[in-house]
Amino acid sequence: MARSRGTELPPPLPPEQRTVGQLVAEAVRLYGRHVWWSLAIGLPPAALSVAVASVSRATGIALFVLAGGVVLTASFLGGVVIAHSPPLDRRRLLTAFVVGVLVFAPFSVLVFVYVLPGLAWLALFGLAVPAALVEGLGLRASLARGLRLGRADFVHALGGLCALAIVVVASLFLTALALQNFADNTARVAGFLAGVVISPILFLGAAILYEDQKERLAVKVARTPKGV
Repeated sequence: MARSRGTELPPPLPPEQRTVGQLVAEAVRLYGRHVWWSLAIGLPPAALSVAVASVSRATGIALFVLAGGVVLTASFLGGVVIAHSPPLDRRRLLTAFVVGVLVFAPFSVLVFVYVLPGLAWLALFGLAVPAALVEGLGLRASLARGLRLGRADFVHALGGLCALAIVVVASLFLTALALQNFADNTARVAGFLAGVVISPILFLGAAILYEDQKERLAVKVARTPKGV
């Protein structure tokens, strides 16, 4: 039955006007179009979370700080490839990977102090990773571009990352509650699978956020009087 005019959904907003809620919805929609590739980028963080949970707190923190940058960079690069289909030449991949490790290494430390400073750091510098891979910039140029993109609309960048993180963490928390009465091994396997399924939303959403901030920066530059 055709939807009446009064109940039709409004068209999606363009990237420069996209809301945080629409960002999350676009991430879920992108996930649905590329399910198997999305699950693949969920494997590394899910494996790391199980490894961290399987050891003592001190060892787990050390493991995350040492390996988190590499693991998160790999998954984020996968999200950028799914979202933007950039050229995958060796130079771009290597530069983007190095940029990612440089960006995510401080995040791996900050997130244990308090989550919000870690997300704020990513909002400011995290988009240097897609800048390197999609735009083919060098190391220093990518970091500078990432900062400009983050500052184009910092409230949107931080709000978007916070919303994505809340969706992922809340989903994982509800899964953990549902599994608390199962045996340890069963709960770990199920928790791992939940991480594989849920965590890609964060990386896909962050990749879409790059387009939002890129368009916002373009609008901001266009509105700035020449010579200012």
